[in-house]
Amino acid sequence: MQRIEYKNLGNRAKENYNFAKVASRLADYGYSCIRLTDDWDGADFIAVHIDGSMQKVQLKSRLTFNKKYRRKELWMAFRDGDDIYFFPHDKLLAKFLRVGAIGPGGEAWHEHGWWAWPRVPKKYLHNLAKYKLSRPQ
Repeated sequence: MQRIEYKNLGNRAKENYNFAKVASRLADYGYSCIRLTDDWDGADFIAVHIDGSMQKVQLKSRLTFNKKYRRKELWMAFRDGDDIYFFPHDKLLAKFLRVGAIGPGGEAWHEHGWWAWPRVPKKYLHNLAKYKLSRPQ
């Protein structure tokens, strides 16, 4: 077999790749992931924990906040290089708004309702630290 280059994949293939990577890491934390065939109330998949709890999850290719995801009890999952983050959208959004990480003057947030970074800015990594899913040893 030959390894693939992520950058050479099409959009749908990238989404499938990201889902597989995130689901694999979540399995290390006791979750089983169920991919949805259609977006359901903002969720791309459901993460079911061994304790019986469930999280609706929106899968992204980078750190993203969106006004349309607010008040839906959504969790976000994204890859940043080899790191994977899994966090409650509204809770982290509130923190990022408090510390001024989003706007003022953020056209994407104020005019379009979303904000994203291609890579997590180093100055905000500490805000994500507790949501990072460590790799198994």
